[in-house]
Amino acid sequence: MTPEPKYIILLGPPGSGKGTQAAELKEMLNLPHVSSGDLFRHNINNKTALGLKAKTYIDQGELVPDAITIAMVMDRLSQPDCQKGALLDGFPRTLAQAEALDKALSEQGHKIEKVPLINVPQEVVIERLSGRLICRKCQATFHKIYNPFETCPQHQCQGEYLYQREDDKPETVRSRLEVYWEQTSPLINYYREQGVLVEIDGNQPMEEVTADLRAAI
Repeated sequence: MTPEPKYIILLGPPGSGKGTQAAELKEMLNLPHVSSGDLFRHNINNKTALGLKAKTYIDQGELVPDAITIAMVMDRLSQPDCQKGALLDGFPRTLAQAEALDKALSEQGHKIEKVPLINVPQEVVIERLSGRLICRKCQATFHKIYNPFETCPQHQCQGEYLYQREDDKPETVRSRLEVYWEQTSPLINYYREQGVLVEIDGNQPMEEVTADLRAAI
């Protein structure tokens, strides 16, 4: 008997370490990591029908309709490497997307198994994101606290000073977090009511976060 596909949704604010943990979980679960950002880039760069539709909205500065995003995700989940399930990251972002995903999976006799939420205090997230520094020449990434340098140590950069991107400045990070929580709070309650949400303390060493995620899943 073929085992039921395992669908996991990883939630967490920007700076929660979600991407790092997704890479660990991908190996542990032997499931493909399906990132919404990667999906959009793939479809747009390859000029697929869905990518071309999405691009028309993006080029006009509009949000891509949920129907197109859902179609991209379901198309990705229909690929052979997703027969055993997938680890979803960055999707769904809204309650409407979550409901549409549940409906699409239900029509195939499938469902979401677990939704780990990596919780990190807002001030910690701001410290993590607003401390990031980028080398102007080689784009190497450093951090004011966790990986500090006054100049990029890479030889090819010849001591070029590091800089902070506009979207990493504290006031911008706060705005990004406000948008995230506004969109995600209903999503968290939705999965909590379904009994599949598992909250993880993301304000601890990476290895401990990984261990908690492994135990939850």
